[in-house]
Amino acid sequence: MFFSSFRRPVSNALIVTGALLATGCANNTLLVEKSDLNQMDAALASQHDQISDLKTTTLIQHQNLMDLNNSVTQRIIDTLSERLERPSCPPVLKQQACANGATDPRAVGRADRLRGKVIVGELEKFYLVGPGYVYDARIDSGANTSSLDARNVKRFERDGKNWVRFEVPVPKSADKLTTLEREIVRNVRIIQSNEEGYERRAVVELQFAIGNHKQKAEFTLSEREQMTYPVLIGRNILRDVMLIDVGKEYATELPDSLIEASKDSDN
Repeated sequence: MFFSSFRRPVSNALIVTGALLATGCANNTLLVEKSDLNQMDAALASQHDQISDLKTTTLIQHQNLMDLNNSVTQRIIDTLSERLERPSCPPVLKQQACANGATDPRAVGRADRLRGKVIVGELEKFYLVGPGYVYDARIDSGANTSSLDARNVKRFERDGKNWVRFEVPVPKSADKLTTLEREIVRNVRIIQSNEEGYERRAVVELQFAIGNHKQKAEFTLSEREQMTYPVLIGRNILRDVMLIDVGKEYATELPDSLIEASKDSDN
C-alpha cells in the first residue's frame, strides 16, 4: 500500500521531466547553428565575387564594341575619301588689258573724289539730259536750290497732275530755244527785292552730269537771261555729294560721248 502511494508521485515527476525535455528540444529546432551562419556568409561572398566578375566582363565587352564601331566608321570614311575627288580652286583668270580709249579720261570723263565726294570748282561744265546741251554752271553753296534758265514758263494739267512747259536756250545761240515739258514736283515762293509780294516758281526734276558723275535733282525754273551763267548748282546737289575747291574752275571733264551728243543737239 505504501509502495503504491510512493510510486504514483514518482511517475508524475517522470512525466513532468519528460515534458520539459520535450519542450527544450522543440525550442532548439527554431535556432540557427553558427556553422549555418558561416555557410551563409561564404555563399554571399561568393555571389559578390561573381557579380564583380560579371561587371568587369561587361565593361570589357562594351569597350570592345566601341573600339570595333570606331574602327568600322574610320574605314568607311577612308573609303569615301578615296572615292571622292578632292576640291580644287579654279584657275586665276588673267587680267585683260583695257583698251587705250577706256583709260583715256576724255573717253570716260573725269571727276576727282575725296571720301566719295566729287571735287568741283567754282565753274563746271554741266550736261543736261533730254535736250543734250552742255552749259557753264556756277557752283554756289549760298543757294539753297539749284536753278535753270527757263523762258516762257506755262503751267498745264495732264492726267490730273500739274505739269509745266518751258523753253531752254540752245548753247552758243542767242535766239534759239528748245521746248521741254516736266511734271511739277513742288512750288517755291521767291521774294522780289525791288517789288512787293512774291513770285511763285515751279520746281522740276532734271537729270544731268558733271564730269563722270550723273544725278537727278530738283531745279527751280527761273529766267536767268540776264545772268552770266544759265545754270546754278546749289546746296540741294552739293550736300553729301560734292566738295567745292574755290581755287579751281572746271575741275571735272565730261566724257567725249556727251560732248559729241551736245554738238549734235546744237545742230
